[in-house]
Amino acid sequence: MTTLRLTLTDDQRALKAGVIDICKRYPGEYWRELDAKREYPEAFVNELTRAGYLGALIPTEYGGVGLGIADGSLILQTVHEHGGNAAACHAQMYIMGTLLRHGSEAQKKKYLPKIATGDLRLQAFGVTEPNAGSDTLMLQTTAIRKGDRYVVNGQKMFISRAMQSDLMLLLARTTPREQAKKRGEGLSVFLFDIRNLKGLEIRPLRMMMNHSTNALFFDNAEIPAESLIGEEGKGFHYILDGMNAERILVASESIGDGRWFVDKAVAYSGQRVLFGKPVGANQGVQFPIAKAHMAVETAQLMRDKAAALFDAGEPCGPEANMAKYLAAEAAWDAGNACIDCHGGYGYAEEYDIERKFRECRLYKTAPVNNNLVLAYVGQHVLGMPRSY
Repeated sequence: MTTLRLTLTDDQRALKAGVIDICKRYPGEYWRELDAKREYPEAFVNELTRAGYLGALIPTEYGGVGLGIADGSLILQTVHEHGGNAAACHAQMYIMGTLLRHGSEAQKKKYLPKIATGDLRLQAFGVTEPNAGSDTLMLQTTAIRKGDRYVVNGQKMFISRAMQSDLMLLLARTTPREQAKKRGEGLSVFLFDIRNLKGLEIRPLRMMMNHSTNALFFDNAEIPAESLIGEEGKGFHYILDGMNAERILVASESIGDGRWFVDKAVAYSGQRVLFGKPVGANQGVQFPIAKAHMAVETAQLMRDKAAALFDAGEPCGPEANMAKYLAAEAAWDAGNACIDCHGGYGYAEEYDIERKFRECRLYKTAPVNNNLVLAYVGQHVLGMPRSY
């Protein structure tokens, strides 16, 4: 039976304390300035890397810490609880899972130790395309084998951190869709160095939040044949295999955001006095904050269940998806309650609420749209007819 812990272990308390110590050195002013300039948090990411937190899920034999997804979730949640934004580096935790589970031993030894130390950054995940969106099987970027190389052509959209990453994990079509024997076949996944790669153009996109987002254009870009992870044509299944980890980790960031909003609202509601009493004494202010707190607590329980199942090697697709959905919705509701509590100050940059509000909204849409989570639960959990 999979055990679900309701309290942190001593090791986890120490892990959280270490993350908090780093976060204290990067207060709201740091994130606010980066947000205004749309710059990447290099110093923060480098410090997390040096402390071993971004290599937490890499096995010890490859230079990592060898922790489970529950511990990785705690790291990301703590960053967000203390006003930071781990989206700048969270992908490193789940992208490397494809390499770890499906890569060759030579590929693991080549990349994982350097990813763990920070000598190489694996932050770019090239999947989404302008004409495919969430319908991944319709992607059109091709990788055609020519001797000891693959020639890549196509376009990727909303690819984060491509300019801050050394390596990219790319999903591309190696067999025309009409020639694939099964609907989920014909796609392959590649891991390669994108530094100075000829034929790759990266165009930054100005987004609502500072997420280092780009459009990518591949024009006869040549990558080594040994970039292929696993078997050709099986890439879609490899990517799906890693999505539960992605859902759990992203849910953790939303939970952290939700806690930050609730804490901020509770503190302000007790300090702000109007009409002779703290605004928190008014049920119109107090009740939405209380509801937000309960929703965040509920999301954390589902995240903890998903993480426990994942670490035990048990199926956890429903739990991982539901955790992501519940956490994203809880964070959004907490953000709204926090803004309502602060009134006009909730829109002021110096309070950091509007920045966090913009950042948390992303997770209702990505890395999977919440409507698709509902469709997944309806079809695969409840057995209802397919809706998409």
